[in-house]
Amino acid sequence: MPVQPTPYIWMDGDLVEWDQANVHIMTHALHYGFGAFEGIRAYETERGLAIFRLREHVRRLMNSAKILMLDMPYSEDEICAAHVELMRANNMGPGTYIRPLVYTGYGETGIFPLTSPVRLAIATWTWGAYLGEEGAAKGARLMTSSWRRHDSNAMPTAAKATGMYINSGLAKVEALRAGFDEALMLGPDGRISECSGENIFIIRGGVLITPSPSEAGALAGITQDSIIRIARDLGYEVRHEAMIRTDIYLADECFMTGTAAEVIPVASLDDRLVGNGEPGPITRELQARYSQSVRGQVPGYDDWLTYCN
Repeated sequence: MPVQPTPYIWMDGDLVEWDQANVHIMTHALHYGFGAFEGIRAYETERGLAIFRLREHVRRLMNSAKILMLDMPYSEDEICAAHVELMRANNMGPGTYIRPLVYTGYGETGIFPLTSPVRLAIATWTWGAYLGEEGAAKGARLMTSSWRRHDSNAMPTAAKATGMYINSGLAKVEALRAGFDEALMLGPDGRISECSGENIFIIRGGVLITPSPSEAGALAGITQDSIIRIARDLGYEVRHEAMIRTDIYLADECFMTGTAAEVIPVASLDDRLVGNGEPGPITRELQARYSQSVRGQVPGYDDWLTYCN
């Protein structure tokens, strides 16, 4: 789906008109993928528009920059304030998606990144359900990708780095061309890592199980963390365990989590139905509670919301 322009993009401290927010063709990150980004959503609440877990996203962006040895030119507080400034300038509403991007700019032409200037931009636009309303309602069809997730000693999997997403893109292309909705990716050891842009959970005997990011080579998900907190608050046990694909085949329920995807049931993997192929009751409960929490409708989660008014 093409991005619908908004009036401004925040670039290096200034609000720049959308069509003027350009970079030079010799921008270092364009050639070598040396950058990091975040995906953040904002939701309408009774108190106005609120950005969901803004500070945690900004902190992860800064951690990604640290891993890549990029000297972030702004503080955490300054970056959070820039998000709110942009949201107000663009008069954003429900369905807002936010994309902060730190990257090596025009400077060095060789692969060495540290002599290039570090640039920061933030864009906002309206973006609906990543996997469509039908996926959220009925569940997604997954396939196990032939593309393996990165080894953490080959690429820094704890960073949400731009160039690393070629790996995800190849898996997503493979899945969609084969008639599926999403790709499940295995780590170098053949155990489950994550999907192309989502963490994954199974439910077995009422217990939630998800791979440990540090062991599976998956990104530590902020939505994943939110669901773990919500599930435990509802009285469910949550475990981090290694999984193989047959664990999903034989699970009672399965779902994916991510900022763009939110909470998406998994109907099948490799043409094997998960359970009866319908979203299960625990998945539905967590999906509903998450939707309420991001909109300020559940007491106890207000610390997750940064209001823009």
